[in-house]
Amino acid sequence: MTQSADRQERHDRQDRQQTERPGLAVLAVDDERPALEELTYLLSADSRIGSIRTASSGAEAIRVLNEEHRVDALFLDIRMPGATGVDIARTLARRPDSPQVVFVTAHEDFAVGAFELHAVDYVLKPVRQDRLAEAIRRVHERVHVRTRSAPAEEDEVVPVELAGVTRFLTRSQIRYVEAHGDYARLHTASGSHLVRISLATLEERWTPHGFARIHRSYLVALRHVQEVRWDAGHTTVKVGDKTLAVSRRHARELRDRLLGDANRQR
Repeated sequence: MTQSADRQERHDRQDRQQTERPGLAVLAVDDERPALEELTYLLSADSRIGSIRTASSGAEAIRVLNEEHRVDALFLDIRMPGATGVDIARTLARRPDSPQVVFVTAHEDFAVGAFELHAVDYVLKPVRQDRLAEAIRRVHERVHVRTRSAPAEEDEVVPVELAGVTRFLTRSQIRYVEAHGDYARLHTASGSHLVRISLATLEERWTPHGFARIHRSYLVALRHVQEVRWDAGHTTVKVGDKTLAVSRRHARELRDRLLGDANRQR
């Protein structure tokens, strides 16, 4: 028996068993059969997945969605003949109780579009099990965990010196931070201030509070990011009237953070 045939047999057996176990009901959609089989196999290996249905085209996916079956989430390829993954996501956005959407694609250039369509995640091919597990975690959280009202977060106060006068900024005022050796320059809407603290220290302190490292020289407040551009392998973000470069090392992490934060606020 070939490896592909063996994998398909295991998938078929697991698919039959999944109707008997609780978990997320998902629909995997891809027009390339090997990619669909691989995605289904990886999904079936996660204990949080209950039932898996598949579709090999956008039109078939829409038919499945119109049936009387529960679908908690779609794992969607983007580029397909006929109705694309984007078309499906736009259609679902008009439904009151639409399934969560995870795009699974070989193309990086639609991440911003996915962000605008409120996708839960954006997974690049070839799909890694650990990366898919993170996407499933996000779906599971959205479907099963009720949003709890958290107490208001205390806004850290940062003292800065200017011409012998001490001013007090709040962390929420800071749009981005720029490295200056052992110092850091804090940029706000009204100006900038040099403080004697390293960018690495601020990254460690402020990452849990909505900041992300995008470059060896920059730490940005995600709430102030107005625009992200992917162009010929180069990524930039717009913060206020400033355009900042994003290093290749940090580009994927930034995209994941933006998608995650946007969906938590949805």
